[in-house]
Order: sequence, then structure tokens, then C-alpha cells
Amino acid sequence: MISVSKRKWKEKKVNLKLVEKVQQDYKFSKIVSKLIVSRDFDEYEIHLINNNLKLRNIFQKNLDFINSVELVEKTIKKGEKICILGDYDVDGSAATSLFNLFLKELKYPYFYYIPDRFKDGYGASKKLFEKLILEDPKLIIMVDCGSTSEEAINFLNKKNVKSLVIDHHEIDKPYPKANFIINPKKDNGYIEYDYLCATSLTYFFLDMLSKKIKCKIDLSKYLIYVLLASVCDVMPLRKLNRLITYAALNKFKISDNMVIDELCKLNNKKNKININDLAFLIGPILNSGGRLGKSMYATELLSCKDNKIINQKSLELIDLNNKRKVIEDNILKDINFHKLEKDNKEIIIYYDPNISEGLIGIIASRLKDFYNKPSIVITKSNNILKGSARSIEEYNIGKAIKRLINKNLLLNGGGHNMAAGFSLKKENLNRFKELIKNDFLKKNNTLINELFYDSEVSPSAFNKNFYNDIKKLEPFGNGNLLPIFLLRDLRIIKSIILKKKHISCFLKSNSNIRINSIAFNSVDSEIGKYLLNYKKKINVIGQINENYWNNKKTLQLIIKDLIL
Repeated sequence: MISVSKRKWKEKKVNLKLVEKVQQDYKFSKIVSKLIVSRDFDEYEIHLINNNLKLRNIFQKNLDFINSVELVEKTIKKGEKICILGDYDVDGSAATSLFNLFLKELKYPYFYYIPDRFKDGYGASKKLFEKLILEDPKLIIMVDCGSTSEEAINFLNKKNVKSLVIDHHEIDKPYPKANFIINPKKDNGYIEYDYLCATSLTYFFLDMLSKKIKCKIDLSKYLIYVLLASVCDVMPLRKLNRLITYAALNKFKISDNMVIDELCKLNNKKNKININDLAFLIGPILNSGGRLGKSMYATELLSCKDNKIINQKSLELIDLNNKRKVIEDNILKDINFHKLEKDNKEIIIYYDPNISEGLIGIIASRLKDFYNKPSIVITKSNNILKGSARSIEEYNIGKAIKRLINKNLLLNGGGHNMAAGFSLKKENLNRFKELIKNDFLKKNNTLINELFYDSEVSPSAFNKNFYNDIKKLEPFGNGNLLPIFLLRDLRIIKSIILKKKHISCFLKSNSNIRINSIAFNSVDSEIGKYLLNYKKKINVIGQINENYWNNKKTLQLIIKDLIL
């Protein structure tokens, strides 16, 4: 079926015998069983649906963790100063904050640094370490960075400064000569956990360290930071991440964390926090500092326990985020979306030398969402070009960027499955475009303009019982998306534009069922034109979700596409 936005939609094919088996074995409904099969849930994940399992540290016998803990334990026993170096996104800020909170409680001598993307560039570099060692650290712990920092770590070795890397980005042999590296992608016995973000790895590391040095720090109260980082870094909410989600949210109240509480109050949020709040409310606010030249703000906020400072930093970050939204909207208005898609059939590559390098990541994310294709945005930064990429599940953009670094086409960079960053010389731009497109086509023989919905359902399925049934598969997020359904023969009534971007409407079935609906960022799109003007029956692709407004929960259909 071809939609009004020119996308080809198909229903996901599943093995019906497996669906029947899941129904019989676990007593789930047909739709839940179908979703379990189509998402390839294993027995452990199925078991999680109806059982509350305790979150345990699965790295207690892992040599990378054991050796790293011993390194930090020895450093602490000697009273040597420690430096924590983190990335400027939510994952790096949250991981650094866990260390800050831990070492503060120990009253241990340390300092931390979050690089300024404009002055320092990305991650651990020799130039940055030349500055940091002036404060005489004996150990530098790199979180959410360091996996590709051979030169920087060699510099530390020459200066007799110990180093530990806790990271989840792509890494190749020969590994940097740090004292120890915790990274599942080393393929050193725990690659099955390569879906964990740096904050998750840091949490389990600190859990082991606290037991080793026999301190009574309750790390579990900061699990919300682990989940926040996982969601913002687009980690799949599957397997161990499902358990982390349950553990973080099960008994969590907004008032349990001073920072979360303040950000929610300032945004008039009162109900229980959920995944969407972390992804679309709190995450963007924290990320705005790194995007607009205030890279330390998020870590300062997440590490703080002073109400006055928390209020001040929260207001500053909210103000930065509002500025970011205005700049982002202006950038998107200048993009010719039709021409961009016409010129980039395989993978979206957009070059504009005037975009602030702090915003290329979020613009890449918007393009990826719009086209459902890997998207790369490149801008000019002094005498070089800088790029940021966002990808889809079918294509590991981090590995692609690492391959081009190994070919010496890129100056530097790094990333993971869903996101990457890099820099290159301008004369290599066309060659980069050619190689990245060829790499994508090698691994994806068909063009990514084909989308799948989970199942066709009757409009009568738009009810609390049905929604509560599919909620059994929560948490929804990357790797386990909120189910997408096809609903046929609906009429569009009472359409209105919200905030000049979104369209809210009611959909009415043949049996007069009214479905409250919204299409986000649909104004000026083909979907928007139909929602505002089309009077005949139409088929709708959408997701059923709960909407919170004035402390009331109502069901809402999030419109993804329309089919005539």
C-alpha cells in the first residue's frame, strides 16, 4: 500500500504457528502473542512480562570490570587525585554525574571535565589532556569516550598517568593502550551486552567498586539516570535494559530526585514520569547545554544537591533549550525536503556550512525520522568539516564511520549503532558521500522506503482494555517500538492546528466510534494537507498511546501516515 507521503506500507509477516504456541504456553491474547513473535522476544524477555525480577550485577565475574575496580581501589587507597572525563551528551553527562555523586559521598579528591565541542572537540584528545594533567591527576577515567583515543592515551602513558575507559562506542584492534578498557564491543566475553550505554556500564562498575571498598552508597536511587541515558542514547529497551527500566520506574516518584523534580515543576508536569518524558522533555533540556556552548551545565545539574543551584541551572538549561528550538525550526524551514530526498535515494546527506555544529546532530535526527533513512548532516567548523549521523536499526552507522576512519578518509570520529560523529577535510566530502552510500547499499540491497505495521485492527480496538493488553510489552522504545496499527475506513472531523506544527483531529468509524488523534510535525506535509482538507473515508496508520493533560489520562491515536 502506497501512502499519501509516498511510503510503501506492509504488514509484518509472522509465523502463525509460533503465535499460537505463545498463546497456548503463556496465555497471552492473540495480538500480544503476535507482537512477541514479530519482535523475537526470547524466554527471558517473555518471563519479564509477568514477573518482577531483581536487577543484579551481571559483571561481577567479568575480568574487565574486576581489573578496573582493582585499579580504582588501589588509586583510592593511595589517595591519588582522579579526573573524570565525559562526553557532552546525556549519556556522558549522566555517567560523569554518577562518578561525581559517588566520589563526593566518599569526600575523595577528584575533578571532572566535559569537553566544549567548539573549543575542545569530541572526547579524549592529546590537546585536552595537555590541559587536564596540569591539575596533577594520577588516574583519568574516560566515560562515553576514549575507545578511539590512541594518541591521547599514549600521551598519558608517557606522563605516567593511569587511564581507564568505560565506553560503548565502536572499537577496533589494536585497542588504545589504557590500563583497562570496559567496552562490550571489544568482543571480550560480554559482547551480548553491547546494547548498554556508558551510564549503564558505569553504574555496574560503581556497584562493584562500592562493595570492594566497603562503602554504603545507595546507587539504586540513581537508576533513573541510567534509564535517562539509555533512552536519550537510543539504546534498545530490550533484555537487561527492560529490567533496568522496571527497576528505575517501578517505585520512582518525581519527588524522589531533586533534579527531576525541579525540571518537572518548571515544565508543569505533575503525573508519574515515563519513557516519553525522559526522551522528549528532560533529555532535550539536558542536551541543550552541549549543543550551545555550555557543555558542563548538564553534569553540574545532575550532580547537584543544592536546591538553589538546581533551580538556577534548570532555568538556564530550559532557556537554552528554547533557543535551540527556535534555531532548529529556522534551519528546518530552509531545507528543501523534496529536493533532498530526490538527490539522496539511499542515505540522506545534507551539507550546509552555516549550521552550528552543536545542532547538526538534532537536525540529522529530524531528517532520519522524516525519511526513515540513515541521515548525515555536515557543516563547516573553522578549516574542516564536521558531521553528525543518525541511523535506523538495519544499519550500524558507528561501524560505517569507523571503517572510513581506518581508511584515513576521516580525520577522527566515533559512534555506535544508531549515532556517530566525525570530522573530515572539505576536499574529501564527495569521496565520503560516495563511500558511505556504497557501504549502505552493500548491507541494504533494497531501498529503505518500505515500512511495516504490526497488525490491522478494528476501530473498536481503540479502548482501554486493548491498550492495557499491549502495555504488557512495555517499556516501548528503540528495539521495541510502540505497536503500529492499520485502521480502515475512517472519516476526518474537527481538525485543528496546534502550535503551528501539529494537527489534532477526531477520526470517526462507520459505527460512530470517535478516535482522538494527533499527527506531530505534520503542518505543510502531505499528511497534514489530507488531515485538514480530505472529506472521504481514509485508512490510517497509527499508534495507540495515553495522553496526559491536566492530570487526566486519555487514549490518543498518534497518526503516522494515511492511505487512500
